[in-house]
Amino acid sequence: MKTISVVTPCFNEEGNIRECYLAVRKVFEDSLPGYRREHVFCDNSSTDNTVSILKEIAKEDPGVRIIVNARNFGPMRSNYNGVLATMGDCVLLFLPADLQDPPEMLPEFVRLWESGFEVVYGIRAVREESPLMRRVRGLYYRLLTASSDLQIPPGVGDFQLVDRKVINAMRQIDDVYPFMRMMTFECGFRSIGVSYTWKARQRGISKNRIHHLLDQGMNGFVTFTKIPMRIALYGGIVVSILSVLYAVINFIIAILFYHQISNPGIMTLIVAIFFFGGVQMFFLGILGEYVLQIYAQVRRTPLVIERERVNFDDPMKPVE
Repeated sequence: MKTISVVTPCFNEEGNIRECYLAVRKVFEDSLPGYRREHVFCDNSSTDNTVSILKEIAKEDPGVRIIVNARNFGPMRSNYNGVLATMGDCVLLFLPADLQDPPEMLPEFVRLWESGFEVVYGIRAVREESPLMRRVRGLYYRLLTASSDLQIPPGVGDFQLVDRKVINAMRQIDDVYPFMRMMTFECGFRSIGVSYTWKARQRGISKNRIHHLLDQGMNGFVTFTKIPMRIALYGGIVVSILSVLYAVINFIIAILFYHQISNPGIMTLIVAIFFFGGVQMFFLGILGEYVLQIYAQVRRTPLVIERERVNFDDPMKPVE
């Protein structure tokens, strides 16, 4: 009997976690009775009753496994750590506790996986969110895809079912801050997309705040594209050339029309100083992002530090 692993990261999701578990179990009972279920919950040091509820579930269901982090390590690192802990023949990389990505898509994903595709990814064809956020996300991923060497269809998230060989390939990518949704495409393998509706959250509020989204977005750019540094390089060259041309033109104008080189143009100089100061700070910021990435890699801190694991004493071993 083949095993399908499902990974659900959670943080203060006491209102959603039981419904998420029941929804996954129902999908397996109704549509995937010939497969063994492994549902890994990665708790990011919740401060509510999330862990207590999970332990109650795990006590009754050995197919539920729990990883409790010692502190909040962020959603991406916690999720990826859970993926690496799975033991299934294939793995659903990310199923949110609020079920915005529907578990009902899993049987179709499995069917395509059984037909020979190693990566089956969901495409968020319809997003039940505000028009502003929909446009911002769309713009970001268009820019990321256009500036990367990888071919990523628009609307792809972490809601992907991947074969065990893909997980083994991902282990070889030594990255302390993984951007998982693009990592699978970096590995390659045969892939296919399935469109679905990304639902609005029904309970509670998202724990992925704006600063988290900005951090994750910058991580994607720094990890998978050289464009920011190239912009800094070419932009600096262009600005330098324009500055020299501006200086020459002002010198000629001063000599021809004012017969002196000082006084006129003081305001222009003030504006130019502030402008170029801002440009320098912008490019230093871009450079700093890459330095931070290098620093993180050099420190080699673990993905997460775990406080405990529950139900991981099963004799089943990871499939190679």
